[in-house]
Amino acid sequence: MFRLTEYMHQLVNPTPVRQRRGSGPVKPVVIWNLTRRCNLKCRHCYTVSADVNFPGELSEEQAMATLADLGDFKVPALILSGGEPLDSPYLFQLAEKARKQTRVLALSTNGTKIFGETADRVAEIGFDYVGISIDGIGDTNDWFRGVEGAFDNAVRGVRELKKRGVKVGLRFCLTEGTQHNLPDLIKLCDDEGVDKFYLSHLVYAGRGDKNRGEDAHHLMTRAGLDLLLERAWESASGGRPLDIVTGNNDADAGYFLQWVRANFNAEKEAHLREHLAAWGGNSSGLGVANIDFLGKVHPDTYWSDYTIGNVKTQKFSDLWTGDDPMLATLRTRPRPLKGRCGACQLKDVCGGNTRIRALQLTGDPWAEDPACYLSNAEIGVTDEGERLNVTPFRGKSHDPQHRFF
Repeated sequence: MFRLTEYMHQLVNPTPVRQRRGSGPVKPVVIWNLTRRCNLKCRHCYTVSADVNFPGELSEEQAMATLADLGDFKVPALILSGGEPLDSPYLFQLAEKARKQTRVLALSTNGTKIFGETADRVAEIGFDYVGISIDGIGDTNDWFRGVEGAFDNAVRGVRELKKRGVKVGLRFCLTEGTQHNLPDLIKLCDDEGVDKFYLSHLVYAGRGDKNRGEDAHHLMTRAGLDLLLERAWESASGGRPLDIVTGNNDADAGYFLQWVRANFNAEKEAHLREHLAAWGGNSSGLGVANIDFLGKVHPDTYWSDYTIGNVKTQKFSDLWTGDDPMLATLRTRPRPLKGRCGACQLKDVCGGNTRIRALQLTGDPWAEDPACYLSNAEIGVTDEGERLNVTPFRGKSHDPQHRFF
């Protein structure tokens, strides 16, 4: 996850780069898919969910044992997801215990079931954050999510939680079929007092793999980032607050760095570069982990075809600190990247981006990420993918009027 607003604040109030303390493995943010069941039929669903019960899911006893291990392991954050997590028969029981065992507890939901007693329950448990997925305004969202009325019900969920003082974010997947609604979704955040906006780039997994032909064209992706940069700068420089983050395309950090270069001095750019390099970009298998609805552990939520082990038979903490070869390679810096990614002068900033896209298209997880939208000149490589000994392209000054919507 690229925390755009957080890094934008470094331009206004710079702080020293935080160094990692201690030794041993990084304790990951754990995204836990409690169930595969879901009342929607999203075109980009990485779990290929449906509104039925699926066999083999963790029992409540198994889930509670896993939670106890996560608490002992001291994972810094736990995100309860699905399918639709509100369809899990033990969500609230698990969340009540999780609240006492992890510093940050979040809920990732489609929001359509959050009203009345359910909204009360979410507020009572004390989730630090509830992310509600919306992929367009009105009919666009309903088409993309496969159920009529999904947009109105999700907005109702936002309002119900805000009335109860719960921090709420909107989660939006950028595709060719939804990108035209991005400005209106930012406006919706402002109108409804939404705290956070999360833009997710399409990942080629589940139905997202089947629908990867809908991935936004690179110019549209850049235009979307231009809009987010504009709004994040407004917030960081004292305007309307909105925490903006992006996910699943760590080239966003490189694009942000180019924006800084075009609009600020070399000292500001160097300071941001140092912070971004300390972050290191893609964190699959290092700072992020996934437990799926069957109990299988993956490097992140999109690596469903690669399993480290299963919490039904082994503790998560043992699996995460074991000798799995893929985890070891994902944690290597620099990673053994090939093509443009291997030659890129920004790979210390993005970490090689999202490896699952390269795997889906080439069968090689270390091939270049096809969704990197930065030009060869901007990342300092030749057309053949060889490193250039030149300063990367500085670009034109940011023009908020230059959009492709």
